[in-house]
Amino acid sequence: MSREGQPAFSAPVNVEDVERIAAARLPRAALDYYRSGAGEEYTLRNNREAFRRLRIRPRVLRDVSIRDLSTVALGKRVAVPFGIAPTAMHCMAHPDGEVASARAAEKIGAVFILSTLSTRSLEEVAEAAPKATKWFQLYIYKNRNITEDLVRRAERLGYKALVLTVDAPLFGIRWADARNKFHLPPHLKLANFTGPAEADGVRERTTKGSQLQAYVTDLFDQTLTWDALTWLKSITKLPIILKGILTKEDVEEAINHNVAGVMVSNHGARQVDGFPATIEALPEIVKAVCGRCEVFMDGGVTQGTDVFKALALGAKMVFIGRPVLWGLAYDGEEGAKTVLEIIRHEFDFTLALTGCSSIAGIEKEMVVPASFYSLL
Repeated sequence: MSREGQPAFSAPVNVEDVERIAAARLPRAALDYYRSGAGEEYTLRNNREAFRRLRIRPRVLRDVSIRDLSTVALGKRVAVPFGIAPTAMHCMAHPDGEVASARAAEKIGAVFILSTLSTRSLEEVAEAAPKATKWFQLYIYKNRNITEDLVRRAERLGYKALVLTVDAPLFGIRWADARNKFHLPPHLKLANFTGPAEADGVRERTTKGSQLQAYVTDLFDQTLTWDALTWLKSITKLPIILKGILTKEDVEEAINHNVAGVMVSNHGARQVDGFPATIEALPEIVKAVCGRCEVFMDGGVTQGTDVFKALALGAKMVFIGRPVLWGLAYDGEEGAKTVLEIIRHEFDFTLALTGCSSIAGIEKEMVVPASFYSLL
């Protein structure tokens, strides 16, 4: 028994349990980097709270004895309608880092997106999880040769898509990172690079504030316009997904450039405090896309019911970021797999208890705002 007279904590049963364990194990600077958002973190909280403001309208007396959780994304069938979002520097959570995360995704049958700012390389991840469906998240550097090299390597190694982040000409103001003077620990590097400015540059770059913010300010191309997408399409045949879309106006630009998909994302609420929660923005984007490309979403997804709600509102697939990092800190590859298994289990039960035997059975009318039930 614990000191409070409650049963001692054992194996985690939900993502919140895993996060609690991770918070107790991670060094303070790494924990703050992973969990923080921009400004007062209203948008960070709202990413979660907006899901809670949605209600599920279940159907009954339907045969749900056999359930199929699979979906098709970019023409490839995958086992579950969720994947691992691109998040930086997994090795701060566990030495195996992105290799462990990719292996966990492979075992579950989930899509894995590797970040440009990863602490294990494109090559290491491809070798470790050869059967996983892998996409590569891309930033465009001022030195376009660096970006082109990343694209060529991703193609050669069998990554199936490029996820171009379009909401980060700069990184947002994150107070925790500024207080901690966040930097990459000395035993780690950004593994996709050989040049010291790119590989080791997230430390000793400035005398105050976040070293990562200084890195991005120095190296990322802030002059980018839609012409950059034209350039990117000229050097690759991989399908391109634009990550960071929050408005219907940008959807039209994306469609005009023939992208394969858009990802509704507010960068984990880490850019501007006051952006909408991604689940709030999703219906506008789905309506604007009108079936012309695929729609994905990340931000605030921690439960199987969140997956269900996002799919009902029109997402093809959702992506999970911080929970996977908590899983790594909890138990490496097994911990990351535990998180994915928890969400799969919850989603499976949600399907059954709403009368759906597959994703095709999820109807838009099954998810409504809480105000739908207001008594007037």
